Amino acid sequence: MPNLIARALSPFFVLRFALAILSGSALRAELVWTPSTGWTVEGGVLSGLIPEEGRNALASMNKARAEEQNGSHSSAMSRYESVAKKYPNSIFAPEALYRAARIRLERRQYFKAFDSFQNVVSRYPNSPHFNEIIGDQYRIANALVEGARNRYFGLIPGFKNRAKGITYFEKIVETAPYSDYAPLALMNIAQGHQKLDEPDEAIDALDRMINHYPQSLLAPDAYYKLAETHASLVQGPYYDQASTRQAITYFEDFLILFPGDSHVPAVDKGLIDVRNTFAESKIKIGDFYFYKRDNYKAARVFYNEAITSYPDSATAGVARERLADVEAAETKARTPDVPRPQPKHKSFWLF
Repeated sequence: MPNLIARALSPFFVLRFALAILSGSALRAELVWTPSTGWTVEGGVLSGLIPEEGRNALASMNKARAEEQNGSHSSAMSRYESVAKKYPNSIFAPEALYRAARIRLERRQYFKAFDSFQNVVSRYPNSPHFNEIIGDQYRIANALVEGARNRYFGLIPGFKNRAKGITYFEKIVETAPYSDYAPLALMNIAQGHQKLDEPDEAIDALDRMINHYPQSLLAPDAYYKLAETHASLVQGPYYDQASTRQAITYFEDFLILFPGDSHVPAVDKGLIDVRNTFAESKIKIGDFYFYKRDNYKAARVFYNEAITSYPDSATAGVARERLADVEAAETKARTPDVPRPQPKHKSFWLF
């Protein structure tokens, strides 16, 4: 028992206990760098380390910064990452990870840079660099979607990887859903999927954009792109019209919600095209029942739908002509056949 009490009262354990209690103050401290003094801890009581560890970490940070400024980027990066690994709970760790990630970004090591930035915002969400990091991650994702190549060891270019850029944009939306970058990321996710010829995934991203951020300045563009993407899936009047109906809905919603937007002329044209296709599809079905099945009732239903869906179009005029043909055919079908008079045969008498 005396040994336990003595151990508990030793300076080392007292200091550790104080560190635990004052960890909040340590986290609120700020690590500041100036050319004259180097790195210093300001605004807090502790650095999160016992004095000896704090001095070692501070010395390593200053050496790394000197190497960084002298152009020894590889050495600086390794030293920063060593500090973060050795002192993960200190005030030095998030700054060290951030500086290392910045160096990797400059070397175009996009994959490792993004992961290092993500470590900072995931493990140290109170980092003063949070917004800067999200911005850097956005630039990395955008570069990859645009076709930039990740460099291995900062030298060897890899293959283009747009899918990785899309994954990074999704991570930005997950990490910072209330930031200005989230709606931008969703728009870029849609664009990336379109470049990869994945329209369904693009539609999903645009749908999330307008549902989660309806007040965003990007909402009109999202509605327009959503309608455009659905319209691009329309294959013509002979095919399923699900995409046509969706395109009509989003074009019409756009005109209601954003009547003064610059996209209005393009939306008007797009709406005319898809409405005309939809009306034509009804005529094609009506023609099948009329000409192939003599089903006048079904034919009339579809011709009327063609007129209702786009009443002022030339296609509606064709549907009205078809309805007249149906009426004539029905009238003829209801009229009983009148037997034709048989010619009289001459009688010959034989005497």
